[in-house]
Amino acid sequence: MDLLTVKELLKSLVLPPAGPLVVAIAGLALFCVTRWRRAGATLCAAGLLALWLLAMPIIADVLGRAGERYPALDLKQMPRADAIVILAAGARAAAEYGGQAPSVTTLQRLAYGALIARATQLPILVSGTGQEAAAMQNSLQRDFGVPVQWVESHSRDTQENAQMSAPILRNAKITSIVLVTSANHMSRAAAEFRALGFTVIPAPTGMWAQQEQQWRRWVPNADALKRSQSALYEALGDTVQAFRVRQ
Repeated sequence: MDLLTVKELLKSLVLPPAGPLVVAIAGLALFCVTRWRRAGATLCAAGLLALWLLAMPIIADVLGRAGERYPALDLKQMPRADAIVILAAGARAAAEYGGQAPSVTTLQRLAYGALIARATQLPILVSGTGQEAAAMQNSLQRDFGVPVQWVESHSRDTQENAQMSAPILRNAKITSIVLVTSANHMSRAAAEFRALGFTVIPAPTGMWAQQEQQWRRWVPNADALKRSQSALYEALGDTVQAFRVRQ
C-alpha cells in the first residue's frame, strides 16, 4: 500500500461522514459490550451530534469562510504574469464523453481558468494525475475552445503539483503564474509554488456564497456536509504543510 492510498484511506475514515460515525459506533460498542456504559453513551451522542452539526449549512458556511485567505482576482488590475496554472481536483468516468471527464470541482476550476485565459491571452499549464490532466486538456479544448500549452500528468497531491510543474515552467522561462484552484485550497497551493521560487497571483474559484436562506440554514443537508468535509480536509492539509515546513 503506497503513501497516497494510505492518505486517501485516512481521509475517508477521519473526515465526515465516516469520522463522526466511527466515533458513534465506538461509543455504541462501549455501551453494549463493556461496563463503561455512560462513557459509551456520551461518545455515541458526541459522534451523532458532530455529524448533525457538520451537515448544517450555517456550520458549513463558517468552516468554508475560515479557509478562504485570498480575495477574488480583479482581472482589470491583475499584475503581470507569464502563464496560468490550473490544478486538478479529480476526474470521473463519463460514458457520455467516451472516457474520463473532469469532476465537478475540476470543471469549476477549468471554467475560471478559461475565462482568465481569454482575458489575458496567457498560456495554460494543467497539473494532475494522468487521467485528470488528460480530462482537463480535453475539456479546455473541446468545451471552452482554449488551448493547453503544457500538461503535467504525474502529480498526485498539491506538493507534487508544484514540484512536477516547476521544471516545465522553468524550461519555458516562466517565473510568475496565475494559480487557479479552489478558494479553500489556495493558501496551501500558493505556498507550495512560492516555496519553489515562483511569483504567484492567486485566482481562487468556488468562493463562499450563502446558498441556503432563512430557516434552511439550520436544517442539515448532504451538500452542507460535503462543504464541511472539504473545509476540514483543507484545514488538515494546511496543518500537515505547516508541520512539514517546521521540520
